[in-house]
Formats: sequence, structure tokens, C-alpha cells
Amino acid sequence: MLRLGLALGGASDAVGWRRLLARAEHAERLGLHSVWVPEMHFRPGAMSSPLLALSAIAARTRRLRLGTTSLLLPIHHPLRIAEEVAALDALSCGRVELGLGRGFAPAVLETFGVEAREKRDRFDDALAAILDAWEAAERATPGARPALRPVQRPHPPLLVAAFGRKGLVQAARHGLPYLASPIETLDALAENFSLHRAALPAHVDPARLPVPIMRTVFVARDDARARSVRASLAHESARIPRGLPPVLARAAAEDVSERSLIGTAPAVLDLIARYRERLGMDLLIVRSDPAGVLPEEAQESLERLTDEILPALASRASGAPL
Repeated sequence: MLRLGLALGGASDAVGWRRLLARAEHAERLGLHSVWVPEMHFRPGAMSSPLLALSAIAARTRRLRLGTTSLLLPIHHPLRIAEEVAALDALSCGRVELGLGRGFAPAVLETFGVEAREKRDRFDDALAAILDAWEAAERATPGARPALRPVQRPHPPLLVAAFGRKGLVQAARHGLPYLASPIETLDALAENFSLHRAALPAHVDPARLPVPIMRTVFVARDDARARSVRASLAHESARIPRGLPPVLARAAAEDVSERSLIGTAPAVLDLIARYRERLGMDLLIVRSDPAGVLPEEAQESLERLTDEILPALASRASGAPL
């Protein structure tokens, strides 16, 4: 069964925050599985406090799961993260999904006092400290530093945002699922998942790990609108800031058709089926509002996705006539 999540991005002002919260409420009404926010700093529309944003969404929803795509462990104190994630899990009655990242922007790492060459080691150390804190809280170990216990046991689901061989191998070494960059092509994702599976410890069954994929998705009313949205996305990609790691810079230069799901409902249905067949995708995290798409269009696209495409996908999987 394919689950749908919604990537919310960030907000720059009060109006943006209200829109973000309204989109989360709409996602719950549509029956989506989850909403996801990144951690970004020092740029317009950045999401500098993802756990704070998810706590606001938790207060306005009842069922929707609450995810981070890339909580940047190297720039935070791990005990603080352990306590805040546990508090959010308690506040939301066990709805947290924790995507973890290392960060790659030099300005962010430098501002938070992190040497780029140390970020992977800091990630490992932080993850170990967070898990140790939750385990100590579970055991109520005497003398242990205090940490709240998450509602979910032993802790919320963890996944690792990664790109490039080192990041993929690091995620696999921890036995954790891999969350792909939204700008890599399907061919690149297939190679990445193969590398990730090969690097997993022997005791981890790859078939038991979720396969989350983040994509720009737009279900257009007709082919002409689909073409115009692809053109807008290509223009947006051409303005991606310099300084990306080489693997992401190469991905950003690829044809947008190779890394997005844009078209009429039948076309998007076929594209999703292709991702399901090739990657085993079981969670599609939708970036629904690329440049050039009006808010009401993004909403209509999501509704076509849930009302038309998901039922058709289920019928196709069961062999029932469409």
C-alpha cells in the first residue's frame, strides 16, 4: 500500500506560517499519512525550528504523522534533541517520524561552529547519545541525565537523509532507512538504494525497511498545464544556489522530467507505478507547490492525487479493472 506524505517547506512571516498550518490541516482532511518539514537556516523561507513547527501542527491535527526530513544533528546538543523529540512525541500521542541529516551548507556549519570534516563523526556521536538518553530514561537509570521518554517504543521511527556514497553507507551502517534527495533522478535513486542495501549489516533485512521517496508532484488538468509547470520547475532548478555538493549539482542539472512526477492523472499514475515497481516505494512525500503553481492549484493537485490516482493505483495492484 502506498502512503502519501506532504512536504511543507518553510515560512518567512506570519502569513507564511498560517498557510503552512492550513496546508497541514488540509493534508489531514485528505487522509494523508504525514507532513514533513526540513531544517534550513539563513535563507528566505527557511525552516529553522522544525520541531517547533511540528508542535504547532500537532495541536491542530489528530491523526497525521509529523516528520522531519533532515534534522541536522551535528549542529545541536544531542540531549536537547532527545528531550524535545520525546516531548513532541508525547504532545502528539506518538506521531513523530524523525528524519536525520548532517548538513552540507558551509555557512550553516561554520555559523554553528562545526568543521565540515567533522560532521559525519558528530552525527554518529549525536545519534548514539540520543538513543542512549532514551534508553536510560526507559530504564530510569539512577544518576543518568534526565531525558523524557518518547511515547513510541523504543523510539520514533528513524530515517537518514543522504546523498553520495559516504552518506548512504553511514545510513546503512546504522541499519536505518534512507530518505533520498528530491532532485536525484530515478536512475540515481535505483543506484543509491542498491548501494544502501549492500552496506546494511547482516542482521538487517532490507525488505523490512520502508522506502520513502520525496518528489515534486503536480497532477495537471491537461497536458498544456503540465508542460508549463515542468518549464517553471526547470527555471527554478536553474536558480539553485551555487555551492551544492557535486552529486546534487549534477542532479539539479538533469531534465526535470527525470526527477519529478508531473502530468495529467493517467500520466502521474503511470509514473508512480514505475517508482513502485523499480524501487518498492511505499511512502511518497509530495512537494506540491513548485514555482509557478498557485496555492489553489496545489490543493486541487493533491485532491486529484488522493481521489483519483490512489484508488486507481490500488485497483491496478489488485488486478481489478480500472
